[in-house]
Amino acid sequence: MANRRDIEREVLGAIAELSAGRLSTGELFRGLHTLLAGPLGFDGGCWHGTDPLTGFPTSTVAEGLDPGRFEQAVHLEMFGDDSTNFAAIRAAGLRVQTVDRATDGRPETSVRYRELLRPSGYSDELRINFDLGGGRWASAAFMREHPRGPYGPAELRLAERIIAPIGAALRGAHLRTLRRARTDPCLQSADPSGPAGHPPTVAILDAQGRLRSADAGARELIRRLAEPISHVCAVPTCFLTVACRAAQETGTSEVRMCTPDGQWFALNASPLDGGGDEVAVVISPATPLHRLPVAILAHGLSPRERQVALHAVRGSSTKDIAALLHLTVPTIQQHVTAILHKTGVRNRRELVAVLTAEHLPTLALPPKT
Repeated sequence: MANRRDIEREVLGAIAELSAGRLSTGELFRGLHTLLAGPLGFDGGCWHGTDPLTGFPTSTVAEGLDPGRFEQAVHLEMFGDDSTNFAAIRAAGLRVQTVDRATDGRPETSVRYRELLRPSGYSDELRINFDLGGGRWASAAFMREHPRGPYGPAELRLAERIIAPIGAALRGAHLRTLRRARTDPCLQSADPSGPAGHPPTVAILDAQGRLRSADAGARELIRRLAEPISHVCAVPTCFLTVACRAAQETGTSEVRMCTPDGQWFALNASPLDGGGDEVAVVISPATPLHRLPVAILAHGLSPRERQVALHAVRGSSTKDIAALLHLTVPTIQQHVTAILHKTGVRNRRELVAVLTAEHLPTLALPPKT
């Protein structure tokens, strides 16, 4: 029988093979779910694609869960103060948490356990944030039934070890969508009235995230993003998340999301009449300003390189960047060289195009040696 170290090596090798397949985020989720079910020992679970900047869920892939409880799970996540909410796990400086560990072996003290897990027949839940390089690429929750008991140190160790390779795979999937947006003129959407042909659209949701009304464009996008797990709410996760967040904070909320065919959109939600009973969600093609921070994160730049890249995109000279960051000119030049290498471009003009997904039909890079 294989020991835990052998199992970990096999799992990490299988993740590497899966990642090499250049799969979409949804395809990665489904493949990873099948791969990890045995080693982590779960009976059901869900994966959430997220806005890399905010960590807000934008998509859901679930297996073995009751769709009728999806709305309840979302509201516990968005409005509850449980220590195992994804945001609470991050705030605690953790990437992995279980209900049993968070409650010191007293899961009945958790609202999430009492209202969702126990009624569904689960004894524990393992939750993971796939954060890497400053980006929040996904979150996942894995439930196990009572006969298995709580998650133990071996499962927690494996969960910690898979974060980096899975985060890198998901970051790569985002990078491919951004590159496609840059090279495919049909996906250019910096100007909502331009050739992409996707003017802003509107959907009205109630405070619980249920669809009240929508124009034709919003209904078409909802259809394209349909998730079987969210049929009870009639809207995809990104709509539900941004609407609930706006209703909760009685203010505006924004989330970035990418469709399976590689189109990036920004969803902005605001309560109507200030009462929070209804929320308007405006869906617009993502502008270069929306895509820029995602692109910087997706290219794996270091924290200092991100700062330099932002100033470079804004048009600041090397000397100006050095003064702004209190560094020497040679140091900034070294950072710029590293940034150009990581993004695969030759100069600042091409860097701007790559990071903002602007179309550069004349771009022709020499083969790498």
